[in-house]
Amino acid sequence: MASSSSSSSASLSSQHAQLLRSFSSLSSTSPSAADLKSLSLQLTKLKIALTQAGLLVPTKDAKKDDLVLARDVLEVGAFWSIRAKDVKSFDRYIDLLRVFYTDLGSLLPASSNQPPLLGLSLLRLLSSNAIASFHTTLETLPPALVADSPYLQHPVNLERWLMEGSYSKVWRSRDQVPQEEYRFFVDGLMETIRHEIASCEEKAYDSLPLNDAATLLFFDRMQQVSDFANERGWQINPSTQTVHFGKKASAAAAGTYGDPIPKRAMIASNLSFARELESIV
Repeated sequence: MASSSSSSSASLSSQHAQLLRSFSSLSSTSPSAADLKSLSLQLTKLKIALTQAGLLVPTKDAKKDDLVLARDVLEVGAFWSIRAKDVKSFDRYIDLLRVFYTDLGSLLPASSNQPPLLGLSLLRLLSSNAIASFHTTLETLPPALVADSPYLQHPVNLERWLMEGSYSKVWRSRDQVPQEEYRFFVDGLMETIRHEIASCEEKAYDSLPLNDAATLLFFDRMQQVSDFANERGWQINPSTQTVHFGKKASAAAAGTYGDPIPKRAMIASNLSFARELESIV
């Protein structure tokens, strides 16, 4: 019986070591499909082994070394999920890691991956516009950790800029991420912002010059504007290089514009856009 347990532990350690080697060689920017699949298979086998050993959702009675090994596997899984662009998988790994970071945190040596992953989990909430959950999660974290960690300060700053409407600062943060995986959720956040800006444009304008629309929406290429316009149901006039907002045009055709936009609100909106343009230029 002891021999079987020892053999199982040795197998788990061997698989764990192989996983870490595979992950260290995985590209953080453009991993190949083959490498992602290989790592996925390793993670699946390890999660089965951890479940059989009672370590996937462990108790405080487990050995410290085994707990650290299990935490390593789940952390690799969380990072793999982002590189594979699998948000649901990332959520599952973070949920499993919370036991290690909270209930078992005082029993284990600190993990260098904990601050980046906590920051990524906050970014995940921001990118899905779950602001209330963002603040609830933030309140559960030690204030000293939040204040001292650039990984946690990054999403905190992003949330503040969002509340201020400083979207250009959010855009520039793509080039100032503390870790490569952060770009994935910042890009998702920018997509949310674009749709917020688009909703304002539809209410405030019948049409806009194409270049202005591209600038306001933080697009670098006209093809991106065209794709976004198709998604929103806008019409682009190639001859005049203007974009016409389809939703407003439809409302006009039906004679149902809804509540008129107050002049003061429109002026404030225009001034806000002008300030953003100045900061971009």
